[in-house]
Amino acid sequence: MVLLSTLLAFTLLAQIRAFDLGQSTRCVPIPRQLSMCHDVGYSEMRLPNLLGHSSLDAEVVPRSGAWRSLMQAGCHPQAQAFLCSLIAPVCLDTFIQPCRSLCMAVKDSCAPVLACHGHSWPETLDCDRFPAQEEMCLTPLPKHISSFSKDLPQPMCQTCPSVEELPSLKTVMDAVCHTDFAVKAKLTRRRVASAEPEFEVDGKVEFIQRGRLLPYDTANLLQQWLLLNVRCAHALVRPGRAQLYLITGTMRADGTVELVHLFPWLKKDVHIASGTRKWKHHKC
Repeated sequence: MVLLSTLLAFTLLAQIRAFDLGQSTRCVPIPRQLSMCHDVGYSEMRLPNLLGHSSLDAEVVPRSGAWRSLMQAGCHPQAQAFLCSLIAPVCLDTFIQPCRSLCMAVKDSCAPVLACHGHSWPETLDCDRFPAQEEMCLTPLPKHISSFSKDLPQPMCQTCPSVEELPSLKTVMDAVCHTDFAVKAKLTRRRVASAEPEFEVDGKVEFIQRGRLLPYDTANLLQQWLLLNVRCAHALVRPGRAQLYLITGTMRADGTVELVHLFPWLKKDVHIASGTRKWKHHKC
């Protein structure tokens, strides 16, 4: 799995000694293969970087793939800026490190993503190694900007939800009655690894029961759930395939979303289609 390679990379990175900011460096173009750092506002990076990597082909590019899955999980709006400042630091007269406060903000949001898969925040990214904000460093976004995404419903790390093929009409109706929302969504999985997320929601999400979900954010919410709960996602969607599901779930008091039931919406299944049509006039 992608996250297993992430763990391996973190293990390798944890063995690197603290980088000496005073050592001789050189400027090189950010390579095409380092796609995760292509839209950060500059085109040249310093080598060795702040993780101590001195070779693009042997270290920087191969190990960057492990970080990509963390960025795609959408755990923090500045995760890319934070990671790229270490992997591909901007080529200026001096190194611009991330501030300790930025590291803490990213860690607070992204460490739970790693914890969901049994991994801890890597020692090489110990926030104490970075400068305080009063020094020249990459600062976090203002709170009124960075907190916006936290106000949206967020996926939660959970045990895999129930998946039932060819359910009875009663099972479908009960599932919708006993949860906060129900949606129809097509989940897809890319067969070949790329810079894009492996899992995504294909097309629009159709609401059977909307609850407190936000129409403009629900497709993204489901995709982030897949990326967070990647072990479940691998069981739900085959590589290179798409699967239509009726999905029910609950919204917790803290704003996190838990998926409860996933019913594969098969052409031969008459009960799911019938249940969603009858729902508007059904009394639980």
